[in-house]
Amino acid sequence: MKSKRPNMKFMNSIFWVSFSIIFVFAIWGALAPETLAAQAEFTYGFIADTFGWFYLVFVLFLIIFNFFLAFSRYGNIRLGGDDARPKYSTFTWIAMLFSCGFGVSIVFWGVAEPMTHFETPPPFAGGIEAGTAEAGREAMWNAFFNNGIHQWASFTFVGLAISYFIYRQQERSLISDTMNAVIGESGKQPLRNTIDSIAVLATIMGVATTLGLSVLQINGGLGFVFDAPTGTTTQIIIVATMFVFFLLSTLSGLDRGIKYLSNINLGLALTLMVVVITIGPTGFILNTITTGLGDYLQNFFQASLRLDHFTDGTWVQDWPVYYWAWTIAWAPFVGMFVARISRGRTVREFVLGVMVAPPFIGMIWIGIFGGTAVHLDLFEGTDIAGAVAQDETLALFSMLENLPLGTILSVLAIMLLFTFLVTSADSATYVLGMMTSKGDTNPAMIVKIIWGSLIAGLAVVLIISAGLEGLQTASLIGALPFTVVLFISSISLLKSIRADYKETRRRREEERQQEIIEQIENGEDDDHSI
Repeated sequence: MKSKRPNMKFMNSIFWVSFSIIFVFAIWGALAPETLAAQAEFTYGFIADTFGWFYLVFVLFLIIFNFFLAFSRYGNIRLGGDDARPKYSTFTWIAMLFSCGFGVSIVFWGVAEPMTHFETPPPFAGGIEAGTAEAGREAMWNAFFNNGIHQWASFTFVGLAISYFIYRQQERSLISDTMNAVIGESGKQPLRNTIDSIAVLATIMGVATTLGLSVLQINGGLGFVFDAPTGTTTQIIIVATMFVFFLLSTLSGLDRGIKYLSNINLGLALTLMVVVITIGPTGFILNTITTGLGDYLQNFFQASLRLDHFTDGTWVQDWPVYYWAWTIAWAPFVGMFVARISRGRTVREFVLGVMVAPPFIGMIWIGIFGGTAVHLDLFEGTDIAGAVAQDETLALFSMLENLPLGTILSVLAIMLLFTFLVTSADSATYVLGMMTSKGDTNPAMIVKIIWGSLIAGLAVVLIISAGLEGLQTASLIGALPFTVVLFISSISLLKSIRADYKETRRRREEERQQEIIEQIENGEDDDHSI
């Protein structure tokens, strides 16, 4: 008789080690928030100052590596076999990428970042005056850069590596299995467990950061639009509401909950973008996007490696280093999820779809919303930059209130943030379930609920104890060891894909020779007859 015991694959060392570390961290924040806040401030400064250069160099390496694979002879390799075809339409695929990737970041920083740079120009800007047209131009291209291709480089690499090893090499959905060409295909279990535990911890830190940002901005939006109280109580209510919707979504499965929510996300985002560009300063927005993209491309490599140690400032630490660390920490989750929905696409399709399409949408968003905010401050006498300086969570809503239909647009923005929040929580717990269940693509419901509960609690603890700086520190800590894992994975992927390509060519040549021989034997090819 078949056993009715539940799936207990998650009861392993990876699960327990990861769970224990995060649980202790959450308890520390809950019992001694002041100590955690002080430690977060010290740790953030130390890591950003000491390893900032490393994050910049590594992410540029990933960009070059990804594009090399896409446009090399390996670009036509299809993830899942030569006859495999994508399961999801391109629109749905990109919607799921955007929603479960970094949609939250774009909505949070889309106005806040350019207006921060507008009010306080970067130290590399040549001493331009704050609040001027020159400051606005500098602000826009720097915001494009910080939210552009670099943010998606680590997502793309991790997703590609996992997709390749799952669909071409029939490996498990584990980060350690992407390193088989380097560490061997079997054995070394302690090393494998360590690698997978680092990936889980990095993911949790990245997820908690994103959920924390969502909660802060939703709280700010509710207070701005509906005069709802801001603070711990409201934030806990938001998290609890998110948790209920997360349960409903996760119970409905990947092909229903996340798929439908992702389409809703992108639909809401596109609606907001179209409305704002229509009722806002349309010409200024289009000119801003065009100029910003030109400046972004012109300064791409110089900005990729710039540091501010000669300026005695912390701009690079506070912006690109924080962003790159956040995306590296977030990469196991996004990469796993992207791999799950990308079977059937070629390497070239994968790289261009993941590393170009979502950041392009993000830059258009920043151009529309950030550009509108800059226009309002420059030409209509508003002080959105001042409001952002007081509270970054109110940036988007401070801009929308100055437009026709401002209240309606603000409500739509809150809905967008909430659907992003639920989608991120759902997909993140699904991925964590896989990672802590020996790569099982159908992890037990209980393990997803456990991770969902712990991440929600950790996000609240970080918000209460250390605020935005605590969330940023969590990303930096989670990302640092994981960069080493990713570098080894890149070597493994290149070795494996080269061997795969050679084997495929050899097999096809043998098949072609066999066909010629059969044609000669059957007298079907006069050109080969003697």
